[in-house]
Amino acid sequence: MQETWLEVDRFLCDHLALQDPALEKALEDSAAAGLPDIQVTPNQGRMLELLARLKGARRILEIGTLGGYSAIWLARALPEGGRLVTIEANRRHAEVARRNLERAGLAEVVEVREGFASQVLPEIEEEGEHFDVVFIDADKRSTPLYFEWALRLTETGSLIIVDNVVRGGAVKDALSAQEDVQGVRRFFEILAREPRVRATALQTVGAKGYDGFAIVLVTSAGDPF
Repeated sequence: MQETWLEVDRFLCDHLALQDPALEKALEDSAAAGLPDIQVTPNQGRMLELLARLKGARRILEIGTLGGYSAIWLARALPEGGRLVTIEANRRHAEVARRNLERAGLAEVVEVREGFASQVLPEIEEEGEHFDVVFIDADKRSTPLYFEWALRLTETGSLIIVDNVVRGGAVKDALSAQEDVQGVRRFFEILAREPRVRATALQTVGAKGYDGFAIVLVTSAGDPF
């Protein structure tokens, strides 16, 4: 099935014009710098952009920058005066991302914050900033922590999007020894108990294999749904 998924992704990308020179060069430079090929696909990037546009986001937080590919998609959804903060622990990745964002004309819109998210997120909270959209796409074992921080840094009506929540179907394996799988399972356990949100998760297939997204709407505290 993988070849079929790849062919369908190519069809969608070609027919929906999901790539342009800035995005393509971002992928090329990321590969040339030796960054892992784990960024979102073009159709997933467009989905992120559309969700941010539908939300009317002016402030976006991304946890996990890599080469800046998804940051480009998200930043393009921002209106004039909008801002995106993206956090990256790896200095080399952050350098590549900054170059890619500058080439895309987004250097003044996107701030790349270097450091471990567990250290940067408290700094952002101290600065008093809140976000309309949060995209979580970093180490999966820490997804529960990042989600809890996302709740602290958002408001009623904000959107939280979490990538890689299916893990090739491994998320269903309660006995998995993989820390990333267990991290995602803990995230779902927290999500199921959290009264301040309304959420769903969708399985996806494509160029990146079999995985999925969680989409979470922050509601008023105690909302009985």
